[in-house]
Amino acid sequence: MNHKGTISLETERLILRRFTINDTAMMFKNWTADANAAKYARQASHNSIEETKLYCNDIVNSYSNGNFYFWAIVLKDIDEPVGRINITQQNEAVEMVHISFMLGEFYWGKGYATEALTEIIRFFFEDVGVNRIEGRNDPQNPASGKAMQKCGFQYEGLLRQGGRNSYGLVDCEQYALLAKDYFLAKRMKKKTIRFLGCSG
Repeated sequence: MNHKGTISLETERLILRRFTINDTAMMFKNWTADANAAKYARQASHNSIEETKLYCNDIVNSYSNGNFYFWAIVLKDIDEPVGRINITQQNEAVEMVHISFMLGEFYWGKGYATEALTEIIRFFFEDVGVNRIEGRNDPQNPASGKAMQKCGFQYEGLLRQGGRNSYGLVDCEQYALLAKDYFLAKRMKKKTIRFLGCSG
């Protein structure tokens, strides 16, 4: 893999960038103190802004590692971070990264997770050169699985009590997307666009 680190990326509605310590207040307001957002995550919600400040500081200090990937999901309209998308595991032997994402509850159901995930997928397959991107979700949180499916991830099976969140030990649905499937879908999309353009 040709690691790039956490570089800034952009979509129609979002900026994906590094966190700074100045993001602490917005992180706390928009999702780290949100118990519903953390309900299905391994990370519990924060009880104080000081807890978020320590968390943010750890992230910022890790950017010196060239294979550390942790983006703030920033809405262009309000110029605020409303969530995060990051890599929690890597395996160089099989060229794999494991992705995780979280948004504050107010920002659910607006397509932001799918939009951010689509750009991160492009980045890892086209720029970093990974072969496999995988993710997991709690079956009680189907929205996360739906976001991955919209981005082309395939369901690979259920890991019984394969994770832990605020409920304790929980089952995990395993999803993954391979580079060959990503590039095939991209070629097919280009062919369709050319066909529609000619038929007009």
